[in-house]
Amino acid sequence: MGRRGPPPTPTALKKLRGNPGRRPLNEHEPQPDPAVPDCPDWIDELAKAHWREVVPQLHAMGVLTRIDEDALAAYCQAYARWRRAEEFIQRNGDVFTTKGDDGKIKYVQQWPQVSIARHVQMTMLRLQQEFGLTPASRSRIGVMAGAEQDEFEEFLRKPKIVGA
Repeated sequence: MGRRGPPPTPTALKKLRGNPGRRPLNEHEPQPDPAVPDCPDWIDELAKAHWREVVPQLHAMGVLTRIDEDALAAYCQAYARWRRAEEFIQRNGDVFTTKGDDGKIKYVQQWPQVSIARHVQMTMLRLQQEFGLTPASRSRIGVMAGAEQDEFEEFLRKPKIVGA
């Protein structure tokens, strides 16, 4: 049996909201490196092109960490597979006919690419929601506004003087 209910809210977001649920905060929640992950060599060229398109946007949103590499690769590969299936469907239509020995249409059947496109699209949607790539999922993410975020990031980048 799978997990029930909505996914848990990250501790950082609970703190920003003032912990409205009043449940104890997870003070030991892992904090992954907020760096941009490297594009894996094993994904295909269409997936790599999508990676190059989406990574800067995710990084600018502040939702990307180095540990997200596998999930992001899965999303980009699913995107590539979905795109190829959709291009096939555009060229060939949704269905094909099978004819009997007499030359008459025996039955009409759906191309496998229709099922592939539908399945991969559902996978993409789940992964898009994890990264905040849908309007509804973005509404659940809290990020500081531009100027405030830039000042804070600048503060974090300043060298620390130890023992001064």
